[in-house]
Amino acid sequence: MTGFTPFIEEFCAHYQYPASAVETFRGVFQKLSSEKDFGSAFDGLRDRYLGHRASLGDILEPLHALAKENGVREETLDFVFLLSLTEDLKIKYGFIGMPDGVYWRTMDDLRCKLLECIENRGVPGTFVTGWFDGFFRLARFGFGRFQYEVSRFHMAPGGEPLGAKLPSGRLIRDGDLFIGFHIPSSGIPLTDEVRFDSYKEAYRHLAPLFPDGKVLFGCGSWLLYPRMREFLPPHMNILKFQKDFHIVAWAEKEEFHDAWRLYGRAADKPPAELPRDTSFRRAYADWLLAGNKAGDGLGFFLFDGEKIIH
Repeated sequence: MTGFTPFIEEFCAHYQYPASAVETFRGVFQKLSSEKDFGSAFDGLRDRYLGHRASLGDILEPLHALAKENGVREETLDFVFLLSLTEDLKIKYGFIGMPDGVYWRTMDDLRCKLLECIENRGVPGTFVTGWFDGFFRLARFGFGRFQYEVSRFHMAPGGEPLGAKLPSGRLIRDGDLFIGFHIPSSGIPLTDEVRFDSYKEAYRHLAPLFPDGKVLFGCGSWLLYPRMREFLPPHMNILKFQKDFHIVAWAEKEEFHDAWRLYGRAADKPPAELPRDTSFRRAYADWLLAGNKAGDGLGFFLFDGEKIIH
């Protein structure tokens, strides 16, 4: 049984996890060690995952059943399961020659998801466990502020491209390789320096995948909803981030499904009752209160190692 090892203790300390969360995780590890049936079942699921006989999605149903049987919150046992994989992942990073710094930046996403879970559900853990397959299967890496993974562009259902042509004339065709990236809730502002440092670091690792030396980056996110330009001040970093992209498609939604990312546990409240303690929260709440909708967007840009090319 993998217990609360010195590595896991160092891991939690590295990211300064809340002390109460660490004690909760430590208690679950102790329970796994002291209760044979619980620990054996947990180890069996862990062995299946490490042996590449299951994805995290495959593991969730039996893991959640195990949590219920043993009086542990699903979110907490999910997080303990992920913690039990962290040392093996670090060994794999060494095997493929990926720098330690990239490992620690990548694994910061556990901290982000831990804090999101505490904020939204009031319990230490995670409610997006399947998302972590990309990290533990070495398909997604954190380079600076953002996370990156190799992706393929696909046409819209009707066979028509999603307007995926950059102003430079570069056509993004069905099946084309691009680097998809994600914006973790790390709390680091999206300043010009932060964004470009990340693009440059990603470029150093990923440029060999693109024969012309221009990496194609793409992102689909609620932060790329172009109508934010109508209600956010132009100096905000979010709008500067949007301008990095040529947005090829966007849509408005009847429901603001990403509201929890902005408003936490208050996300289900009507617009008049949403928190207004930051300029972003206030502006979005006012936008919704006026009868407008939320949305998201899909954007791309080329990067030559120094500058963005649309």
